Amino acid sequence: MTDDQLLRYSRHILLDDIGVEGQQRILDSHALVIGAGGLGSPVALYLGSAGVGRLTVVDHDTVDVTNLQRQVAHTMARVGSPKVDSIRQTVSALNPEVQIHTVQQRADAALLLQLVAAADVVLDCSDNYATRQAINAACVQQRKPLVSGAAIRFDGQLAVYDPRDAASPCYACVFDPREDFEEALCATMGVFAPLVGIIGTLQAAEALKLISGAGSPLTGRLLMLDGRHMAFNEVRLPRNPDCPVCGRVH
Repeated sequence: MTDDQLLRYSRHILLDDIGVEGQQRILDSHALVIGAGGLGSPVALYLGSAGVGRLTVVDHDTVDVTNLQRQVAHTMARVGSPKVDSIRQTVSALNPEVQIHTVQQRADAALLLQLVAAADVVLDCSDNYATRQAINAACVQQRKPLVSGAAIRFDGQLAVYDPRDAASPCYACVFDPREDFEEALCATMGVFAPLVGIIGTLQAAEALKLISGAGSPLTGRLLMLDGRHMAFNEVRLPRNPDCPVCGRVH
């Protein structure tokens, strides 16, 4: 670690749970972020500012003026530009040392298998159910920890699914891909602007804990936020032995 890095990350290094060794693990790490919108914006900003060495950001969309109410990595000047390019500019301005690889396409199963294999931690910041299931399947197959966040209206959810832990469920244990699921979209349901910042920041925190070894991750627990009353609730998540993705027959 250089003198400049020791100064930049000094507030992390002062934490007993992180220290020089934990910060070095952050600098050496590779995080994969799927989605560059409301959740992906704070995730990328905090991972970049914390010194994650490599960030891969995947999103097929472009910046729209309706995004700016909550997607804080983007600006009016970038309306019409690819979201991944916009997020790269913002993170690079904050921390030029971060290596950022961007992929401007929809995250399908084949792409995810390739990208997940190269990552140390995966952050699901997507906004649709099919993509969430595909991300989970790739993480189970590649045995990579997944930090999953979701936000709609005033309600948020956060969980960590870690295939390296025999007791950890996967996303499909909790949300069965064989069941019909009615998609809730921000365009029709709305979303409280700070809510995505809260959940995205928590996702970044869990990812940094997983990378550095600090604290205890949210593995096997679903954290739910009622933003109207600012109330958090936690539910324990058992592994489903008959899960179609990580169950015993698979």
